[in-house]
Amino acid sequence: MTKSRDFLGPYRLTRLIRQGSACDVWEAIDEQSQARYALKVLNNRHRNNKSEIASLKFEYTVAKDLVSPNIIRVLEFRVESGVPFLVMELFSELNMKQALRRGPESLAFMLDKIVEQAAEALYFMHTKGWIHRDIKPDNFLVSREGETKLIDFTIAEKKKSGLGKLFHRSGSTVQGTRSYMAPEQIQGKVCDERTDVYSFGCVLFEATTGKPPYTGHNPNDLLSKHLTASIPSASAYNDNVTSEFAMLIKRMMAKKPSDRHPSMWEFLKEYRVTQVFKKRPKPPEISVFDNMPGIKSTDDMLKKPSKQDDPE
Repeated sequence: MTKSRDFLGPYRLTRLIRQGSACDVWEAIDEQSQARYALKVLNNRHRNNKSEIASLKFEYTVAKDLVSPNIIRVLEFRVESGVPFLVMELFSELNMKQALRRGPESLAFMLDKIVEQAAEALYFMHTKGWIHRDIKPDNFLVSREGETKLIDFTIAEKKKSGLGKLFHRSGSTVQGTRSYMAPEQIQGKVCDERTDVYSFGCVLFEATTGKPPYTGHNPNDLLSKHLTASIPSASAYNDNVTSEFAMLIKRMMAKKPSDRHPSMWEFLKEYRVTQVFKKRPKPPEISVFDNMPGIKSTDDMLKKPSKQDDPE
């Protein structure tokens, strides 16, 4: 007999996909239609946290109109039995960060397809007036065939223009992930499409080398590198990366926004005529999709949780 605790409204929780600091992502089945969804659920520690509830609602507000094949569909915000959650399209639970922990070769053979789709997702989001502001490998889901979807819109921001841009107050609360933050984001300045271009450049550096462009002895040291350190070349860490693609990444990671591609569309135009690798990588003998760590059942996960957050 199914236990009531395994249900959220009409949804039966079947498998925990991932745990985060505030939310857990479950695979669930609608008992009426038998359709499968992903539910992003506030965990026990945060279910009465007004800030976290507002964040979940905000993510729905941003994502509900982002209808693109390369952006995860966020279908509904609901509260059932006092539990707030999002109902989302179910897609591959493997993100780029998980794959890259096995080495860049895990995705290199289909990286051209992944980059194209990821950039198209960002371009579409920008055309809707939103800046993502948390572009990192963790926020791109990738399927076995290389299909790629952008996720997590919790700190997205409406693009500022006119008076909003003029009266923006620098030094306001800084949000983002330190390994991928653009200089203007770190400094609390106005963010626009070029902010996401910078972060995406950091992602491409990591995708081709297996490591972020900068590391630091402490959080402030890491942020300082984004502000003042010379821009590393991906070809220095992977000799199969062409000099043209390495230069493309360096332009994306320019310290001044005015020195970067002005939009993801301009990046895409240059990317489509640029060769990434000197020699096309072959698929690894053991696919990262065949060697994923086991994911526990509902009964297992009602026990002591484990933390899997990105420490950066």
